[in-house]
Amino acid sequence: MTDISVFDVIGPNMIGPSSSHTAGALKIALMARHIIGGPVKKVHFRLYGSFARTYSGHGTDRALIAGMLGYDTEDKRIRDAYRYAEEAGLEVEFSTNTTNQDVHPNTVKIIATAEDGRVHTIVGESVGGGEVVLRKLDDVAVNIEGAGTTLLVKHIDKPGALAYIATCISQWGINIAALRMHREARGETAYAEMTIDTPAPESLLNALKEHPLITDVTQITV
Repeated sequence: MTDISVFDVIGPNMIGPSSSHTAGALKIALMARHIIGGPVKKVHFRLYGSFARTYSGHGTDRALIAGMLGYDTEDKRIRDAYRYAEEAGLEVEFSTNTTNQDVHPNTVKIIATAEDGRVHTIVGESVGGGEVVLRKLDDVAVNIEGAGTTLLVKHIDKPGALAYIATCISQWGINIAALRMHREARGETAYAEMTIDTPAPESLLNALKEHPLITDVTQITV
């Protein structure tokens, strides 16, 4: 008798074969695309553990490319992701690391170059059943789950920034369900990560960007 996981029964809607290796991988790349803020011209995926050993056979490579192209987990174009990447002018590269034992077995490090030349490094884990966690944004350790709507505000860790963020969100009548703070070091780059009950309108995002200590604002919904 073949063992059946609960995720085989009630897992996410997706193009298979594996929720961890396809749906999860796609969500990590899609979240990374949101954080980058637009199309990417070049991306290097460094795969660890199980991802590194089985990425081609399980479709992890195509899922990652599809997420970087902005596709969702049910998009039939996932199967032909390499072709669509070429058509979009997206340069793709993969490398593997099977020796590092200090990471989750389904880990990918994404090094992406945006069309305007900005380079971002994002580390994510596919933790099972299509669920994911981002662990690092550039040099800042984070803990961003791909559930609901996340508002990510990058700022300089100085007095006044967090108060301004909270005031703006309150003025727009949006409730914060959860709030986490991540910072590189005192007085350096920091992220305010908020799970919000309703998506933030463009007007709020623009208002947040007006503060001199805020350097970037990203809304992630996957």
